[in-house]
Amino acid sequence: MSITTAQIRGARGILNWSQQDLAQRTGISATSIGAIENNQTTPRTSTIETIRNTFERNGVEFVGLNGVKLQTDQIKTYNGSNGLRAFMDFLYESAKTQGGEIVLFNANPINWYKWLGEDWFKDHSERMKNLGNKISMKITSKKGEDLFISKGFAEYRWFPEDLFSDRALYAFADNLAFVNFEKDQVTVVVLKQGDFSNAFKVLFNIAWESVAIKPSERMANG
Repeated sequence: MSITTAQIRGARGILNWSQQDLAQRTGISATSIGAIENNQTTPRTSTIETIRNTFERNGVEFVGLNGVKLQTDQIKTYNGSNGLRAFMDFLYESAKTQGGEIVLFNANPINWYKWLGEDWFKDHSERMKNLGNKISMKITSKKGEDLFISKGFAEYRWFPEDLFSDRALYAFADNLAFVNFEKDQVTVVVLKQGDFSNAFKVLFNIAWESVAIKPSERMANG
């Protein structure tokens, strides 16, 4: 999702950042940022994504075509590959500091590989595995799926294909996250609300026991 030059200026204003401040945080030169804000150049999509995600990681939310405001503590949004990586970092840090149960509903591993990169995800998988018994993670994927990319630290079960979609949900600690994969974009919305997170875990575990199917041992173990 793109943002306008007015939104970039507005986001800097909210955070009280100069163009140099934004340059230091993004690795984009202050000259380039000035040219973008003054409509003197057409930036690459990846450049705008970097700028957007930098602002979002620092508490800014972009609204519609022109709006910009500070995010609340309860809701955070992540966009694109960098945003998904930032979310996965947040997930890991939450698991590292708080531990406990993590559930993921509607996992399609190809989406994670596409937007994160296989090497990046393998590094993430290793750090999650290293948390050991501090966490307990369950994942449901589409019936017949045999690419269990998180098998080093999570248990898998299949969900009926007619009930599966590319809208994934995570529940961990006090967070409930909605991950929407589209052809040209991925968006994660995280709701920090313990009651909702716990309620989803209850529903997930009911489906886990009564609807989900255990993959064959050969497939689950690779």
